[in-house]
Amino acid sequence: MVTLKDIAQKTKLSTATVSRVLKEDANLSVSPDTRKKVFAIAQELGYTKHLSKQRPDSIIRKIGILQWYTESRELDDLYYYSIRISLEQRALELGYDIVRCFHNISSPLLKEVDALIAIGKFSQQQMTELAHFHKPLVFVDFDTLADGFSCVTTDFNRSVMQVIDHYLEQGIREIGMIAGQEETYDKEVTLLDPRLRTFKQYLSARDLYQDRFVFTGAFTSQSGYQLMKEAIDKLGDDLPTAFFVANDSLAVGALRALHEAQIAIPNRVQIITFNDTPITKQVYPALSSITVFTEEMGIQAVDLVDTMLKKPTTYHPRMVKLGTQLTLRGSSL
Repeated sequence: MVTLKDIAQKTKLSTATVSRVLKEDANLSVSPDTRKKVFAIAQELGYTKHLSKQRPDSIIRKIGILQWYTESRELDDLYYYSIRISLEQRALELGYDIVRCFHNISSPLLKEVDALIAIGKFSQQQMTELAHFHKPLVFVDFDTLADGFSCVTTDFNRSVMQVIDHYLEQGIREIGMIAGQEETYDKEVTLLDPRLRTFKQYLSARDLYQDRFVFTGAFTSQSGYQLMKEAIDKLGDDLPTAFFVANDSLAVGALRALHEAQIAIPNRVQIITFNDTPITKQVYPALSSITVFTEEMGIQAVDLVDTMLKKPTTYHPRMVKLGTQLTLRGSSL
């Protein structure tokens, strides 16, 4: 199926610009030749959505995207940035306008939208506050199905098992973890990392879990550095042969601590991280990682909202849980 992204690639324009051209947005400042080129390529590729995208009353619906991070913090976490970008691209493809809010659940802008997508971790009170907007509502990267809200999540359990199985197949029995700790958007609730829970349960069932091999801190590079340095200083020669690290930022810091201590990677210590953002390929050695399909998470969230808007009387809450993939690189054998 042809998408706006395909047209954007051929015209060398952004997806947003292509969308506005096809909507015949008079406020968009592009040359007549550019407009002509976009429509010509759309016709060449067989893209026809723009021909029927306008509603009869010429009103374009809006989707509000609430990011639990501030805009500056989002730039330090490509995982959530990638989810938001894919959300916005899919929304434009389906003919929606976007209202973007960073870390501001009380923004008056959210009252003007037709549906809401909330990215990140929210407390019970905040979920109730969002529900009071009485709009179709979907959460991303947060399991809210038990609370009665649709959501898009990742299969954390199977991902962790896959990492452990990979290490066990090499005969490794001492496996450590650098885990992260999060709080909800309003800092009211501290959240247990589901990866740590699965890590402990899966190894304990095999009588291999050792609490002294687990170190927990914030999801930042500096925290990863400090936690691995603590592990090196505390464990010495007992440092595990392999570590599972809860996200890429933590792993980058852990890698730096191992380099400083002149500990060979992967020959002495192996690392597999989680998320697989572009940074995993920008360090040495490149980090093995559980690949999370953030682009697909965004697409699925918008598609859920689209269904809720088009079939409001037949819709009931549901959860989309996406699988992952273990991608091996230089930090593991």
